Amino acid sequence: MNPVNSDGSLKKLAEERDSLIAILENIQAKYGYLPEDALREVATETGRSLVDIYGVATFYRAFSLKPRGRHLVSACLGTACHVRGGPVIAKEIGKQLDIKPGQTASDNEFTFETVNCLGACALGPVVVVDGHYFPNMKTSIVKQILEKSKLGLEAIEIDTDQRVFPVEVSCSRCNHSLMDSGHLIDGHPSIRITISFGNVHGWLALSSLYGSYNVSSEYEIPPDIIVNFFCPHCHAELLGASKCGECGAPMVPMIVRGGGVVQICSRRGCKGHMLDLDGVNV
Repeated sequence: MNPVNSDGSLKKLAEERDSLIAILENIQAKYGYLPEDALREVATETGRSLVDIYGVATFYRAFSLKPRGRHLVSACLGTACHVRGGPVIAKEIGKQLDIKPGQTASDNEFTFETVNCLGACALGPVVVVDGHYFPNMKTSIVKQILEKSKLGLEAIEIDTDQRVFPVEVSCSRCNHSLMDSGHLIDGHPSIRITISFGNVHGWLALSSLYGSYNVSSEYEIPPDIIVNFFCPHCHAELLGASKCGECGAPMVPMIVRGGGVVQICSRRGCKGHMLDLDGVNV
């Protein structure tokens, strides 16, 4: 293995961004996981303790201490998914991939894991492949989804994709509706909020279809920048306590009509999102 800092990029990254998460992302992008030797080198080059580094590496699910396949398949076995057939779904995934949970296929195509919760309890059983949620899973479509993931899951057919469904949301502070029926995105009322970044202050409209990343905004938002979100009614900042599992940026919470919470990542370009509709009939 070539030293992760062979070109001095590690020290440069640490100096420029002062971000352990950014350093770990750089390493994982290079190797596909976080090798022990690389983490020890991070500790030496940055002066951080190895305990702290491992703490961050194990806290965020986006990082892995073991080699992963090109595609990550997560099957939920939490209570809600379990009673709706989650174990049967997990068994079928294992059968199709010929591996057990926690293992990576011999061709490094898939890594399979089971988790306790994926934040979409009312839609169980739920499976996530490469960050894409598949609710109400059935064993009959497991093979189809796995085959499709090899070709790429980024493309979304709004009208037919089962991962896409509408939500109506309101401010997590004042509970005022954030829906804008006068501005449609994907043929549905958009979610209109106020944003700021740097010295820019304006409006942003998000698609209300969960699973769609289509947006429109008053100003062009630079990629990778963290945006501040505000309610256009009470003007409170929409800031939650949790961090994005993909990039570590703050998550933006909004209340789902009828109960539940949807959270989106505040970093432009990141597709990290969470949905908890526990107890809601959908």
